Amino acid sequence: MPFSVQNVTIGGPELFLIAGPCVIESEEHALFMATSIAAICRELGVPYIFKASFDKANRTSIGSYRGPGVAEGLRILRIVSEDLKIPVLTDVHEAAQAAAAGEIVDILQIPAFLCRQTDLLIAAARTGKAVNIKKGQFVAPQDMRHAVAKVRDSGNPRVSLTERGTSFGYHNLVVDMRSLAIMREYAPVIFDATHSVQLPSQGEQSGGQPQFIPILSRAAVAAGIDGIFMEVHDNPQKAKSDGANALPLGNLKATLEQLLAIRRALAG
Repeated sequence: MPFSVQNVTIGGPELFLIAGPCVIESEEHALFMATSIAAICRELGVPYIFKASFDKANRTSIGSYRGPGVAEGLRILRIVSEDLKIPVLTDVHEAAQAAAAGEIVDILQIPAFLCRQTDLLIAAARTGKAVNIKKGQFVAPQDMRHAVAKVRDSGNPRVSLTERGTSFGYHNLVVDMRSLAIMREYAPVIFDATHSVQLPSQGEQSGGQPQFIPILSRAAVAAGIDGIFMEVHDNPQKAKSDGANALPLGNLKATLEQLLAIRRALAG
């Protein structure tokens, strides 16, 4: 079940981090964020994967910023990967995007709303790159075994699952920690600590409760996850996407230190 992405082992003994801004805002900002987060991770000994999206196709409002697009976004991600020598992850929303993204990034991520889209899962799998599937807010954890099977049956064993909360009524998400153990029976499991505190569709955009990011992260690490996913921004109030539920860059080191202490305690 464990597999490697460059120097990061997914499903191994070390807790790894997937982090970056929700969307690529500019080449300069992507490099700044990747460099800053990588430096913190090196200091703490945390394996790191940079994350940013070239297109956010499921924004609440048609007027919201979506990103630089496929060509420009992949150009920037290539620079991040080559300059910093770190693995890179990005979302794909359509099967037609998978091949081009697969030539640049190390992990193709399937957004939560699309976790049951067979053609998208197969296209991502056939690139040979690792595939990270986010559990839909509307999907039971047991049912994610079918998404995993679609990737593996397409010839790609390198697949992981990410928990990002479950719809609890309207405009709210909750995290059932049991889902982490259930899904780990099918694939390595990552906990998305920032989307799990999102308050979806608050008017023209989603809101969030970022004060709960450290609490849920600690609980997830204690539950035995393989990796942690966080959208991190140097100035969340000015972020072009999902700033309301992003972890401020200045809070990342202290948060990771807490998570590593829990991981060490579990290893005992």
